[in-house]
Amino acid sequence: MDDSLRIDGLDRRIVALLEQNARASFATIGAAVGLSAPAVKRRVDRLIETGVITGFHASVNPRALGHDVSAFVELYTEGRTPALEIARIAARHPEVQEAYTVTGDANALMRVRTTDTSHLEKTLESLRAHPAVLQTKSSVVLSRLLPPIS
Repeated sequence: MDDSLRIDGLDRRIVALLEQNARASFATIGAAVGLSAPAVKRRVDRLIETGVITGFHASVNPRALGHDVSAFVELYTEGRTPALEIARIAARHPEVQEAYTVTGDANALMRVRTTDTSHLEKTLESLRAHPAVLQTKSSVVLSRLLPPIS
């Protein structure tokens, strides 16, 4: 393993605390792990520089924004459509929250959020309108059983 990517137990504890609350101060984190705020800052800076920490994000309640419908959409494309083209197709639709290439019959799996089922239908029609897309198969989420993993 590259020395620049080595993380120790303190780094892991710092990352876990940031996953719980990305807005926690370096002083708060330091108190929890037994380091000074400047020492925590140096470690966090190194974790960012080495790519262990890739960003800080706000977790938003989609329903508060009027996005009441969530669905998983399998995307099937022609032949050997490259992953980059599938990413471009997904990026054209702000409703697509996540997109992955996958094994199995589908070429990609997307998590889609829309205001209602009519909006979902329009989004699916728009996805299928792309020449490389052969079909979609969707499953609408009824309820979340587990919280998202950080």
